[in-house]
Amino acid sequence: MSTVVLSVRVRRELKEEAERLGIDIRAVVEKALEEEVRRAKRERFQRILEKALRSMDLSVEDWVRAVREEREER
Repeated sequence: MSTVVLSVRVRRELKEEAERLGIDIRAVVEKALEEEVRRAKRERFQRILEKALRSMDLSVEDWVRAVREEREER
């Protein structure tokens, strides 16, 4: 896994307080960025799914019901 340097400006006081408290700033930023990427991917998938269902004249509820019925049959 390769890494890159990410530069961001924060208030000096915030950075100094985080350092005094022993907070691993890199880990916090990386975790927050990972969570935001997951959230954005989920939202994008949901928009794509809703568009596809609309084009098939199928509601989300109908789709969920069909998936559940298929699972029960197996």
